[in-house]
Amino acid sequence: MLKTRQLCLATFLCGALLSTNLFAQNAVIVNGKSIPKAQLDKLVQKSGQADSPQVRDQAREMLVTRELILQEADKRGVIQKESVRDQLEQSRVGVLVAAVFEDFIEREGVTEADLKAAYENVKDQYTGKEYHVEHILVEKESDAKTITAQLKAGGNFEEIAKAKSKDPGSAPNGGDLGWVSEKSLVPEFSKAMVQLKNGQITDKPVKSQFGWHIIKTLDSRDLKAPSMEEVKAQLKQMIMADQNWQKAKFTEMMQKLRAKAKIQ
Repeated sequence: MLKTRQLCLATFLCGALLSTNLFAQNAVIVNGKSIPKAQLDKLVQKSGQADSPQVRDQAREMLVTRELILQEADKRGVIQKESVRDQLEQSRVGVLVAAVFEDFIEREGVTEADLKAAYENVKDQYTGKEYHVEHILVEKESDAKTITAQLKAGGNFEEIAKAKSKDPGSAPNGGDLGWVSEKSLVPEFSKAMVQLKNGQITDKPVKSQFGWHIIKTLDSRDLKAPSMEEVKAQLKQMIMADQNWQKAKFTEMMQKLRAKAKIQ
């Protein structure tokens, strides 16, 4: 009797262990169909969100929904319909066309000539000056005037910016915006900034769509264009995003394919 009980217990534990391992390997089981955990991991990674139980639950629900539809499609036999098969084939071809073109672009699409032409266009934009500037941003004009008075009385610009500025990007750095060109800022801000001498603070608050600014220009210098190597990656992205360039490159790719093909 004791041996029989031990055997039953061992069988139960073995079954429980196998069941645990099964669920550890699978994200979910839908009507007996296992969906591997690897699919869930991949879906979470592709979501671009930080991995968390909530994100995993959402991804798991997506997998369940997809599997239920696939099973129902198989059950209803819709995959056998000619119209459905045609649409699936069109989708398949569309994906392959896009993949082939993307691979062509990566391997031989963006030429050195393309990069040089794009660089010349970008380089021409680097004219004028750039300014090392700080600012304090507040919502109300009355608050801006109070801060201006404090600065005129000898208040520390950086400390006030850390305590009072509503700009989350620059406030922790004492209002420092780094080196900026007048073209990169809203017109009201730029107009006031370029009129300041190095080390000077605006005499009156400046209003823009973001609120009221107190501006301090630390330094200025002639704007210098970066080298082509420094902006090569950005130039490539800019070129590849141009639709006219894409059309020209697709035509080029097809001409090359036809030139090598035997078409009877």
